[in-house]
Amino acid sequence: MIEVPVLIVGGGPVGLTASILLAQHGVRSLLVERNAGTGTHPKARGLNVRTMEMYRQAGLEAAIREVGLAPERARFIIWARSLAGEELERRAPWRTRGESQAVSCLRSCLCAQDNLERVLRDFAKRADGSEVSFGTEMRGFAQDESGVTTTLVESATGVESQVRAQYVIAADGAQSRIRRALGARMIGRPDVYEAVNVLIEADLRPWTQDRPSALYFIEQPTLRATFLTINAVDRWGFVVHSLARCGLRPPDFTVERTVELVRKAVGVPDVPVTILDIATWTTSAHVAEAYRHGRILLAGDAAHEMPPTGGFGINTGLQDVHNLAWKLAGVLQGWAASSLLDTYDAERRPVGRVLAEQSLATMISMRRFDDNVPGFARPEFLNEQGMIFGASYDSAAVVPDGTSVPEVENPVTDYVPSARPGGRAPHAWLERNGERVSTIDLVGRRFSLLASGEEWAGVGAGARMLDVTTVSDSWELRDPGGQWHAAYGIARGGAVLVRPDGHVAWRCAGPVDDPAAALGGALDAVLGRRSA
Repeated sequence: MIEVPVLIVGGGPVGLTASILLAQHGVRSLLVERNAGTGTHPKARGLNVRTMEMYRQAGLEAAIREVGLAPERARFIIWARSLAGEELERRAPWRTRGESQAVSCLRSCLCAQDNLERVLRDFAKRADGSEVSFGTEMRGFAQDESGVTTTLVESATGVESQVRAQYVIAADGAQSRIRRALGARMIGRPDVYEAVNVLIEADLRPWTQDRPSALYFIEQPTLRATFLTINAVDRWGFVVHSLARCGLRPPDFTVERTVELVRKAVGVPDVPVTILDIATWTTSAHVAEAYRHGRILLAGDAAHEMPPTGGFGINTGLQDVHNLAWKLAGVLQGWAASSLLDTYDAERRPVGRVLAEQSLATMISMRRFDDNVPGFARPEFLNEQGMIFGASYDSAAVVPDGTSVPEVENPVTDYVPSARPGGRAPHAWLERNGERVSTIDLVGRRFSLLASGEEWAGVGAGARMLDVTTVSDSWELRDPGGQWHAAYGIARGGAVLVRPDGHVAWRCAGPVDDPAAALGGALDAVLGRRSA
Protein backbone atom coordinates (compact mmCIF):
# COMPACT_ATOMS: atom_id res chain seq x y z
CA MET A 1 0.00 0.00 0.00
CA ILE A 2 1.43 3.38 -1.07
CA GLU A 3 0.68 6.23 1.32
CA VAL A 4 0.62 9.91 0.35
CA PRO A 5 -0.78 13.00 2.09
CA VAL A 6 -2.71 14.21 -0.98
CA LEU A 7 -3.80 12.38 -4.12
CA ILE A 8 -4.74 14.63 -7.04
CA VAL A 9 -6.92 13.06 -9.72
CA GLY A 10 -6.71 14.92 -13.03
CA GLY A 11 -3.69 16.32 -14.86
CA GLY A 12 -5.20 19.40 -16.45
CA PRO A 13 -4.26 22.96 -15.42
CA VAL A 14 -6.16 22.75 -12.13
CA GLY A 15 -4.64 19.46 -10.98
CA LEU A 16 -1.12 20.43 -12.06
CA THR A 17 -1.38 23.81 -10.34
CA ALA A 18 -2.58 22.08 -7.15
CA SER A 19 0.49 19.83 -7.30
CA ILE A 20 2.84 22.81 -7.64
CA LEU A 21 1.21 24.86 -4.88
CA LEU A 22 1.14 21.94 -2.45
CA ALA A 23 4.84 21.33 -3.07
CA GLN A 24 5.59 24.98 -2.35
CA HIS A 25 3.73 24.61 0.94
CA GLY A 26 5.81 21.54 1.80
CA VAL A 27 3.09 18.94 1.16
CA ARG A 28 3.81 15.74 -0.76
CA SER A 29 1.29 14.77 -3.40
CA LEU A 30 0.72 12.23 -6.14
CA LEU A 31 -1.07 13.37 -9.29
CA VAL A 32 -2.62 10.78 -11.60
CA GLU A 33 -3.99 11.44 -15.08
CA ARG A 34 -5.53 8.72 -17.23
CA ASN A 35 -4.27 10.24 -20.51
CA ALA A 36 -0.71 9.50 -21.52
CA GLY A 37 0.23 13.15 -21.95
CA THR A 38 -0.97 16.70 -21.58
CA GLY A 39 -3.72 18.03 -23.82
CA THR A 40 -3.23 18.70 -27.52
CA HIS A 41 -6.15 21.10 -27.98
CA PRO A 42 -5.91 24.81 -27.01
CA LYS A 43 -9.31 24.85 -25.24
CA ALA A 44 -9.18 27.70 -22.70
CA ARG A 45 -6.71 30.53 -23.33
CA GLY A 46 -7.41 33.56 -21.19
CA LEU A 47 -5.62 33.79 -17.84
CA ASN A 48 -6.98 36.85 -16.07
CA VAL A 49 -4.97 39.25 -13.93
CA ARG A 50 -5.94 37.60 -10.65
CA THR A 51 -4.66 34.25 -11.94
CA MET A 52 -1.44 35.81 -13.22
CA GLU A 53 -0.88 37.35 -9.78
CA MET A 54 -1.11 33.84 -8.35
CA TYR A 55 1.32 32.45 -10.92
CA ARG A 56 3.75 35.33 -10.33
CA GLN A 57 3.79 34.60 -6.60
CA ALA A 58 4.39 30.93 -7.39
CA GLY A 59 7.31 31.74 -9.72
CA LEU A 60 5.61 30.64 -12.95
CA GLU A 61 4.65 33.94 -14.57
CA ALA A 62 7.68 34.32 -16.87
CA ALA A 63 7.48 30.76 -18.19
CA ILE A 64 3.77 31.10 -18.95
CA ARG A 65 4.15 34.44 -20.72
CA GLU A 66 6.99 32.98 -22.80
CA VAL A 67 4.63 30.45 -24.41
CA GLY A 68 1.66 32.82 -24.47
CA LEU A 69 0.53 35.32 -27.09
CA ALA A 70 2.20 38.73 -27.16
CA PRO A 71 -0.23 41.36 -25.78
CA GLU A 72 -0.07 43.46 -28.95
CA ARG A 73 -1.57 40.54 -30.88
CA ALA A 74 -4.79 40.65 -28.83
CA ARG A 75 -5.77 44.32 -28.70
CA PHE A 76 -9.40 44.01 -29.77
CA ILE A 77 -12.55 41.91 -29.82
CA ILE A 78 -14.19 41.94 -33.25
CA TRP A 79 -17.57 40.93 -34.68
CA ALA A 80 -17.82 40.44 -38.45
CA ARG A 81 -19.88 38.75 -41.15
CA SER A 82 -16.68 36.93 -42.08
CA LEU A 83 -12.98 37.61 -41.65
CA ALA A 84 -12.85 39.01 -45.19
CA GLY A 85 -16.27 40.60 -44.96
CA GLU A 86 -18.02 43.44 -43.19
CA GLU A 87 -16.83 44.31 -39.68
CA LEU A 88 -19.84 44.81 -37.42
CA GLU A 89 -18.34 45.93 -34.11
CA ARG A 90 -14.97 46.38 -32.46
CA ARG A 91 -14.21 46.68 -28.74
CA ALA A 92 -11.09 47.26 -26.69
CA PRO A 93 -11.34 45.09 -23.55
CA TRP A 94 -10.70 46.63 -20.15
CA ARG A 95 -7.43 44.68 -19.81
CA THR A 96 -5.96 46.66 -22.74
CA ARG A 97 -6.84 50.09 -21.35
CA GLY A 98 -4.66 52.26 -19.16
CA GLU A 99 -6.96 52.28 -16.14
CA SER A 100 -6.37 48.55 -15.68
CA GLN A 101 -2.84 49.33 -14.49
CA ALA A 102 -4.21 51.06 -11.39
CA VAL A 103 -5.67 47.77 -10.15
CA SER A 104 -2.62 45.52 -10.51
CA CYS A 105 1.02 45.63 -11.46
CA LEU A 106 0.31 42.80 -13.92
CA ARG A 107 -1.60 42.22 -17.13
CA SER A 108 -3.64 39.21 -18.15
CA CYS A 109 -2.17 36.60 -20.49
CA LEU A 110 -3.51 34.70 -23.49
CA CYS A 111 -1.93 31.27 -23.29
CA ALA A 112 -3.39 28.26 -25.10
CA GLN A 113 -4.24 25.51 -22.63
CA ASP A 114 -2.04 22.90 -24.31
CA ASN A 115 0.98 25.21 -23.95
CA LEU A 116 0.02 26.04 -20.37
CA GLU A 117 -0.28 22.38 -19.41
CA ARG A 118 3.21 21.61 -20.71
CA VAL A 119 4.69 24.43 -18.64
CA LEU A 120 2.82 23.33 -15.52
CA ARG A 121 3.76 19.69 -15.98
CA ASP A 122 7.45 20.58 -16.26
CA PHE A 123 7.25 22.64 -13.06
CA ALA A 124 5.30 19.94 -11.21
CA LYS A 125 7.77 17.22 -12.17
CA ARG A 126 10.68 19.30 -10.85
CA ALA A 127 9.00 20.34 -7.60
CA ASP A 128 10.17 18.61 -4.43
CA GLY A 129 7.46 16.34 -3.06
CA SER A 130 5.36 16.44 -6.24
CA GLU A 131 4.96 13.13 -8.08
CA VAL A 132 3.18 13.14 -11.44
CA SER A 133 1.95 9.94 -13.10
CA PHE A 134 0.30 10.27 -16.51
CA GLY A 135 -1.25 7.19 -18.10
CA THR A 136 -2.64 6.19 -14.69
CA GLU A 137 -6.36 5.98 -13.96
CA MET A 138 -8.18 5.87 -10.65
CA ARG A 139 -10.74 3.06 -10.91
CA GLY A 140 -12.25 3.14 -7.44
CA PHE A 141 -12.09 4.64 -3.98
CA ALA A 142 -13.41 4.20 -0.46
CA GLN A 143 -13.08 6.81 2.25
CA ASP A 144 -13.27 6.57 6.01
CA GLU A 145 -12.64 8.95 8.89
CA SER A 146 -8.86 8.98 8.46
CA GLY A 147 -8.37 8.86 4.70
CA VAL A 148 -9.24 7.55 1.24
CA THR A 149 -8.12 4.22 -0.19
CA THR A 150 -7.93 4.21 -3.98
CA THR A 151 -7.25 1.72 -6.76
CA LEU A 152 -4.98 2.98 -9.53
CA VAL A 153 -4.42 1.25 -12.88
CA GLU A 154 -1.57 1.90 -15.31
CA SER A 155 -3.15 2.24 -18.74
CA ALA A 156 -0.24 0.71 -20.67
CA THR A 157 0.25 -2.39 -18.52
CA GLY A 158 -3.00 -2.86 -16.64
CA VAL A 159 -1.04 -3.12 -13.39
CA GLU A 160 -3.10 -2.20 -10.33
CA SER A 161 -1.87 -0.52 -7.17
CA GLN A 162 -3.45 0.66 -3.94
CA VAL A 163 -2.84 4.21 -2.73
CA ARG A 164 -3.92 5.51 0.64
CA ALA A 165 -4.27 9.30 0.84
CA GLN A 166 -5.28 11.51 3.71
CA TYR A 167 -7.08 13.78 1.24
CA VAL A 168 -8.08 13.60 -2.42
CA ILE A 169 -8.48 16.56 -4.78
CA ALA A 170 -10.92 15.66 -7.54
CA ALA A 171 -9.80 17.74 -10.53
CA ASP A 172 -11.07 15.22 -13.06
CA GLY A 173 -13.14 17.56 -15.19
CA ALA A 174 -16.73 18.30 -16.08
CA GLN A 175 -17.62 14.61 -16.38
CA SER A 176 -15.97 13.89 -13.03
CA ARG A 177 -16.27 10.23 -12.16
CA ILE A 178 -15.45 11.01 -8.55
CA ARG A 179 -18.26 13.55 -8.25
CA ARG A 180 -20.72 11.11 -9.77
CA ALA A 181 -19.57 8.29 -7.51
CA LEU A 182 -20.12 10.58 -4.53
CA GLY A 183 -23.65 11.29 -5.77
CA ALA A 184 -23.05 15.05 -5.64
CA ARG A 185 -25.81 16.96 -7.40
CA MET A 186 -25.13 19.85 -9.75
CA ILE A 187 -27.35 22.89 -9.21
CA GLY A 188 -28.09 25.25 -12.07
CA ARG A 189 -28.69 24.86 -15.79
CA PRO A 190 -27.14 21.82 -17.51
CA ASP A 191 -26.70 21.20 -21.24
CA VAL A 192 -27.28 24.76 -22.39
CA TYR A 193 -26.07 24.13 -25.93
CA GLU A 194 -23.76 21.98 -28.01
CA ALA A 195 -20.64 23.35 -29.64
CA VAL A 196 -17.63 22.09 -31.54
CA ASN A 197 -14.00 23.11 -31.00
CA VAL A 198 -11.75 22.82 -34.03
CA LEU A 199 -7.98 23.29 -34.10
CA ILE A 200 -6.93 24.50 -37.54
CA GLU A 201 -3.78 25.32 -39.45
CA ALA A 202 -4.35 28.22 -41.83
CA ASP A 203 -2.59 31.48 -42.58
CA LEU A 204 -5.24 34.07 -41.69
CA ARG A 205 -2.90 37.07 -41.50
CA PRO A 206 -4.31 38.76 -44.65
CA TRP A 207 -7.54 39.38 -42.68
CA THR A 208 -6.24 39.71 -39.12
CA GLN A 209 -2.75 41.23 -38.88
CA ASP A 210 -3.95 44.82 -39.25
CA ARG A 211 -6.60 44.38 -36.55
CA PRO A 212 -5.06 42.05 -33.96
CA SER A 213 -7.83 40.54 -31.88
CA ALA A 214 -8.14 37.84 -29.24
CA LEU A 215 -11.50 36.79 -30.66
CA TYR A 216 -13.17 37.20 -34.04
CA PHE A 217 -16.89 36.50 -33.73
CA ILE A 218 -18.53 35.48 -37.01
CA GLU A 219 -22.21 36.37 -37.31
CA GLN A 220 -24.09 34.76 -40.18
CA PRO A 221 -27.71 33.59 -40.38
CA THR A 222 -26.66 29.94 -40.60
CA LEU A 223 -23.32 30.08 -38.82
CA ARG A 224 -22.33 31.40 -35.41
CA ALA A 225 -18.63 30.82 -34.94
CA THR A 226 -15.51 32.27 -33.36
CA PHE A 227 -11.88 32.35 -34.44
CA LEU A 228 -9.60 32.18 -31.38
CA THR A 229 -6.13 33.58 -31.84
CA ILE A 230 -3.46 31.06 -30.82
CA ASN A 231 -0.20 32.20 -32.42
CA ALA A 232 -1.73 34.94 -34.66
CA VAL A 233 -0.13 33.34 -37.72
CA ASP A 234 -1.17 29.86 -38.79
CA ARG A 235 -2.58 28.19 -35.66
CA TRP A 236 -6.14 29.10 -34.70
CA GLY A 237 -9.04 27.79 -32.73
CA PHE A 238 -12.41 27.71 -34.47
CA VAL A 239 -15.57 27.24 -32.42
CA VAL A 240 -19.03 26.66 -33.85
CA HIS A 241 -21.73 27.62 -31.34
CA SER A 242 -25.35 26.57 -30.92
CA LEU A 243 -25.28 23.71 -33.37
CA ALA A 244 -29.04 23.16 -33.37
CA ARG A 245 -29.75 26.80 -34.26
CA CYS A 246 -27.33 26.52 -37.18
CA GLY A 247 -28.96 23.31 -38.40
CA LEU A 248 -25.89 21.26 -37.49
CA ARG A 249 -25.24 18.11 -35.49
CA PRO A 250 -21.94 16.73 -34.13
CA PRO A 251 -21.83 13.97 -36.80
CA ASP A 252 -21.84 16.70 -39.47
CA PHE A 253 -18.30 17.69 -38.55
CA THR A 254 -16.38 15.51 -40.92
CA VAL A 255 -13.04 16.93 -42.01
CA GLU A 256 -14.44 17.94 -45.40
CA ARG A 257 -17.54 19.62 -43.95
CA THR A 258 -15.48 21.38 -41.27
CA VAL A 259 -13.12 22.82 -43.90
CA GLU A 260 -16.19 24.20 -45.72
CA LEU A 261 -17.43 25.87 -42.54
CA VAL A 262 -14.02 27.42 -41.81
CA ARG A 263 -13.83 28.80 -45.35
CA LYS A 264 -17.36 30.16 -45.04
CA ALA A 265 -16.37 31.94 -41.82
CA VAL A 266 -13.22 33.32 -43.43
CA GLY A 267 -15.24 34.46 -46.43
CA VAL A 268 -12.73 33.04 -48.92
CA PRO A 269 -13.85 29.79 -50.62
CA ASP A 270 -10.38 28.49 -51.50
CA VAL A 271 -8.26 29.50 -48.48
CA PRO A 272 -5.96 26.56 -47.59
CA VAL A 273 -7.12 24.95 -44.32
CA THR A 274 -5.82 21.91 -42.46
CA ILE A 275 -7.94 20.40 -39.68
CA LEU A 276 -5.79 19.25 -36.77
CA ASP A 277 -8.44 18.26 -34.23
CA ILE A 278 -12.21 18.28 -33.75
CA ALA A 279 -13.85 18.08 -30.32
CA THR A 280 -17.56 18.25 -29.50
CA TRP A 281 -18.68 19.57 -26.12
CA THR A 282 -21.78 20.74 -24.30
CA THR A 283 -21.76 23.87 -22.19
CA SER A 284 -23.58 24.04 -18.86
CA ALA A 285 -23.96 26.59 -16.10
CA HIS A 286 -24.15 24.72 -12.83
CA VAL A 287 -22.27 24.20 -9.58
CA ALA A 288 -21.87 21.21 -7.25
CA GLU A 289 -24.09 21.28 -4.18
CA ALA A 290 -20.96 20.89 -2.02
CA TYR A 291 -17.24 21.13 -2.74
CA ARG A 292 -16.17 19.09 0.27
CA HIS A 293 -17.27 15.48 0.75
CA GLY A 294 -15.42 14.23 3.79
CA ARG A 295 -11.79 13.90 2.73
CA ILE A 296 -12.54 14.42 -0.97
CA LEU A 297 -12.53 17.97 -2.32
CA LEU A 298 -13.88 18.95 -5.74
CA ALA A 299 -12.03 21.55 -7.78
CA GLY A 300 -12.21 23.08 -11.24
CA ASP A 301 -14.78 21.74 -13.71
CA ALA A 302 -15.53 18.87 -11.33
CA ALA A 303 -17.00 21.50 -8.99
CA HIS A 304 -18.48 23.94 -11.50
CA GLU A 305 -19.19 24.29 -15.20
CA MET A 306 -19.80 27.62 -16.87
CA PRO A 307 -20.07 28.92 -20.41
CA PRO A 308 -16.75 30.08 -21.86
CA THR A 309 -17.89 33.69 -22.25
CA GLY A 310 -15.35 35.76 -20.34
CA GLY A 311 -12.98 32.86 -19.74
CA PHE A 312 -14.00 32.31 -16.12
CA GLY A 313 -14.03 28.51 -16.16
CA ILE A 314 -10.29 27.88 -16.06
CA ASN A 315 -9.56 30.92 -13.88
CA THR A 316 -12.15 29.89 -11.30
CA GLY A 317 -10.68 26.40 -11.11
CA LEU A 318 -7.12 27.64 -10.73
CA GLN A 319 -8.21 30.00 -7.96
CA ASP A 320 -10.06 27.12 -6.29
CA VAL A 321 -6.80 25.25 -5.66
CA HIS A 322 -5.04 28.50 -4.73
CA ASN A 323 -7.60 28.75 -1.93
CA LEU A 324 -7.34 25.06 -1.03
CA ALA A 325 -3.60 24.30 -1.10
CA TRP A 326 -2.55 26.36 1.91
CA LYS A 327 -5.49 25.06 3.93
CA LEU A 328 -4.51 21.46 3.27
CA ALA A 329 -0.95 22.35 4.26
CA GLY A 330 -2.11 23.86 7.52
CA VAL A 331 -4.21 20.85 8.46
CA LEU A 332 -1.64 18.26 7.39
CA GLN A 333 1.26 20.06 9.10
CA GLY A 334 -0.67 20.68 12.30
CA TRP A 335 -0.77 24.48 12.40
CA ALA A 336 -4.48 24.64 11.52
CA ALA A 337 -7.56 22.79 12.71
CA SER A 338 -9.27 20.36 10.34
CA SER A 339 -12.32 22.65 10.36
CA LEU A 340 -10.32 25.06 8.19
CA LEU A 341 -11.11 22.82 5.21
CA ASP A 342 -14.82 23.60 5.63
CA THR A 343 -14.04 27.18 4.63
CA TYR A 344 -12.99 25.98 1.16
CA ASP A 345 -16.63 25.21 0.35
CA ALA A 346 -17.92 28.27 2.21
CA GLU A 347 -15.64 30.59 0.23
CA ARG A 348 -15.36 29.09 -3.24
CA ARG A 349 -18.83 27.69 -3.90
CA PRO A 350 -20.60 31.09 -3.74
CA VAL A 351 -17.95 32.46 -6.12
CA GLY A 352 -18.50 29.57 -8.52
CA ARG A 353 -22.25 30.09 -8.44
CA VAL A 354 -22.06 33.82 -9.21
CA LEU A 355 -19.53 33.36 -12.01
CA ALA A 356 -21.58 30.57 -13.61
CA GLU A 357 -24.70 32.75 -13.51
CA GLN A 358 -22.93 35.78 -14.95
CA SER A 359 -21.19 33.77 -17.66
CA LEU A 360 -24.58 32.41 -18.67
CA ALA A 361 -26.06 35.91 -18.76
CA THR A 362 -23.26 37.07 -21.04
CA MET A 363 -23.73 34.07 -23.30
CA ILE A 364 -27.45 34.77 -23.62
CA SER A 365 -26.67 38.39 -24.51
CA MET A 366 -24.50 37.09 -27.37
CA ARG A 367 -27.60 35.81 -29.18
CA ARG A 368 -26.86 32.15 -28.72
CA PHE A 369 -30.60 31.50 -28.41
CA ASP A 370 -32.48 34.52 -29.76
CA ASP A 371 -31.62 36.75 -32.73
CA ASN A 372 -33.82 39.48 -31.30
CA VAL A 373 -31.40 40.21 -28.46
CA PRO A 374 -30.00 43.71 -29.08
CA GLY A 375 -26.33 44.11 -29.88
CA PHE A 376 -23.70 41.39 -30.02
CA ALA A 377 -22.88 41.15 -26.29
CA ARG A 378 -23.82 43.03 -23.16
CA PRO A 379 -21.54 45.95 -22.26
CA GLU A 380 -20.11 43.97 -19.33
CA PHE A 381 -18.49 41.42 -21.66
CA LEU A 382 -14.69 41.53 -21.19
CA ASN A 383 -15.05 44.44 -18.77
CA GLU A 384 -15.69 42.21 -15.75
CA GLN A 385 -13.16 43.63 -13.30
CA GLY A 386 -15.70 43.27 -10.50
CA MET A 387 -15.93 39.54 -11.20
CA ILE A 388 -12.16 39.20 -11.47
CA PHE A 389 -11.14 41.10 -8.33
CA GLY A 390 -14.28 41.63 -6.28
CA ALA A 391 -14.78 38.27 -4.54
CA SER A 392 -15.09 38.84 -0.80
CA TYR A 393 -15.10 35.76 1.42
CA ASP A 394 -17.31 35.37 4.45
CA SER A 395 -16.15 32.37 6.45
CA ALA A 396 -14.48 31.26 9.66
CA ALA A 397 -11.11 31.89 7.97
CA VAL A 398 -11.77 35.63 7.98
CA VAL A 399 -11.97 37.90 11.04
CA PRO A 400 -14.55 40.66 10.40
CA ASP A 401 -13.63 44.21 11.36
CA GLY A 402 -17.14 45.66 11.30
CA THR A 403 -16.80 47.39 7.92
CA SER A 404 -19.03 46.77 4.92
CA VAL A 405 -18.17 45.59 1.42
CA PRO A 406 -17.60 48.68 -0.77
CA GLU A 407 -20.76 49.64 -2.63
CA VAL A 408 -20.58 49.58 -6.43
CA GLU A 409 -23.12 50.39 -9.10
CA ASN A 410 -22.46 47.25 -11.12
CA PRO A 411 -20.77 44.33 -9.31
CA VAL A 412 -19.87 42.75 -12.65
CA THR A 413 -17.81 45.65 -13.99
CA ASP A 414 -16.98 47.76 -10.94
CA TYR A 415 -14.24 47.09 -8.44
CA VAL A 416 -13.20 49.27 -5.52
CA PRO A 417 -9.86 48.19 -4.01
CA SER A 418 -10.26 47.52 -0.29
CA ALA A 419 -8.36 45.66 2.42
CA ARG A 420 -11.58 44.83 4.22
CA PRO A 421 -11.17 41.28 5.60
CA GLY A 422 -12.30 38.70 3.05
CA GLY A 423 -11.34 40.67 -0.04
CA ARG A 424 -8.26 40.52 -2.24
CA ALA A 425 -5.36 42.44 -0.74
CA PRO A 426 -5.19 45.39 -3.16
CA HIS A 427 -2.25 46.39 -5.27
CA ALA A 428 -0.45 49.49 -4.02
CA TRP A 429 3.01 50.84 -4.72
CA LEU A 430 5.64 51.12 -1.98
CA GLU A 431 9.23 52.28 -2.28
CA ARG A 432 12.43 50.36 -1.56
CA ASN A 433 15.79 52.05 -2.16
CA GLY A 434 14.16 54.47 -4.58
CA GLU A 435 12.41 51.76 -6.62
CA ARG A 436 8.71 50.90 -6.68
CA VAL A 437 7.54 47.63 -5.16
CA SER A 438 3.99 46.34 -5.51
CA THR A 439 2.21 44.77 -2.56
CA ILE A 440 1.43 41.91 -4.96
CA ASP A 441 5.11 40.94 -4.65
CA LEU A 442 5.03 41.08 -0.85
CA VAL A 443 2.35 38.42 -0.35
CA GLY A 444 1.77 34.83 -1.42
CA ARG A 445 3.01 31.38 -0.37
CA ARG A 446 2.84 32.20 3.39
CA PHE A 447 0.77 34.44 5.65
CA SER A 448 2.00 38.02 5.28
CA LEU A 449 1.65 40.76 7.85
CA LEU A 450 1.91 44.20 6.24
CA ALA A 451 2.39 46.56 9.17
CA SER A 452 2.75 50.31 9.56
CA GLY A 453 5.28 51.10 12.27
CA GLU A 454 8.26 49.57 14.02
CA GLU A 455 6.19 48.17 16.90
CA TRP A 456 5.14 45.28 14.65
CA ALA A 457 8.69 44.28 13.77
CA GLY A 458 9.55 40.90 15.25
CA VAL A 459 5.99 39.81 16.03
CA GLY A 460 5.43 36.22 15.06
CA ALA A 461 9.17 35.64 14.88
CA GLY A 462 9.91 32.02 14.08
CA ALA A 463 6.39 31.18 12.87
CA ARG A 464 6.87 28.85 9.92
CA MET A 465 3.82 30.16 8.06
CA LEU A 466 4.29 33.92 8.56
CA ASP A 467 6.27 36.75 6.93
CA VAL A 468 6.27 40.23 8.46
CA THR A 469 6.85 43.33 6.35
CA THR A 470 7.14 46.66 8.11
CA VAL A 471 6.46 49.95 6.33
CA SER A 472 8.00 52.99 7.98
CA ASP A 473 10.09 56.00 7.01
CA SER A 474 12.91 54.62 9.13
CA TRP A 475 12.73 51.13 7.59
CA GLU A 476 13.55 49.71 4.18
CA LEU A 477 9.98 49.93 2.80
CA ARG A 478 8.38 53.37 2.66
CA ASP A 479 5.00 54.76 1.61
CA PRO A 480 6.00 58.30 0.56
CA GLY A 481 2.70 59.22 -1.07
CA GLY A 482 0.47 57.49 1.47
CA GLN A 483 -1.09 55.36 -1.28
CA TRP A 484 -0.65 52.12 0.63
CA HIS A 485 -2.11 53.45 3.88
CA ALA A 486 -5.11 54.80 1.98
CA ALA A 487 -5.68 51.65 -0.09
CA TYR A 488 -5.45 49.41 2.98
CA GLY A 489 -7.55 51.67 5.22
CA ILE A 490 -5.11 51.82 8.12
CA ALA A 491 -3.39 54.54 10.12
CA ARG A 492 0.14 54.49 11.43
CA GLY A 493 0.45 51.62 13.89
CA GLY A 494 -2.11 49.49 12.03
CA ALA A 495 -1.55 46.19 10.24
CA VAL A 496 -3.17 43.85 7.73
CA LEU A 497 -2.79 40.06 7.75
CA VAL A 498 -2.92 38.56 4.26
CA ARG A 499 -3.48 34.85 3.68
CA PRO A 500 -1.32 32.78 1.32
CA ASP A 501 -4.04 33.05 -1.34
CA GLY A 502 -3.83 36.85 -1.33
CA HIS A 503 -7.07 37.51 0.56
CA VAL A 504 -7.14 39.62 3.70
CA ALA A 505 -7.65 37.58 6.86
CA TRP A 506 -7.61 40.35 9.48
CA ARG A 507 -7.15 44.09 9.68
CA CYS A 508 -6.12 46.25 12.62
CA ALA A 509 -6.84 49.85 11.62
CA GLY A 510 -4.65 51.53 14.23
CA PRO A 511 -2.19 50.98 17.11
CA VAL A 512 -2.76 48.29 19.74
CA ASP A 513 -1.22 47.82 23.18
CA ASP A 514 0.14 44.33 22.47
CA PRO A 515 0.78 43.70 18.73
CA ALA A 516 2.02 40.14 19.31
CA ALA A 517 -1.12 39.18 21.22
CA ALA A 518 -3.36 40.83 18.63
CA LEU A 519 -1.67 38.97 15.78
CA GLY A 520 -1.66 35.68 17.66
CA GLY A 521 -5.36 35.96 18.37
CA ALA A 522 -6.10 36.70 14.73
CA LEU A 523 -4.10 33.71 13.50
CA ASP A 524 -5.77 31.42 16.04
CA ALA A 525 -9.19 32.54 14.82
CA VAL A 526 -8.40 32.25 11.11
CA LEU A 527 -6.82 28.81 11.48
CA GLY A 528 -9.66 27.41 13.58
CA ARG A 529 -7.60 27.13 16.73
CA ARG A 530 -10.23 29.17 18.54
CA SER A 531 -13.34 31.14 17.55
CA ALA A 532 -13.05 34.76 16.44
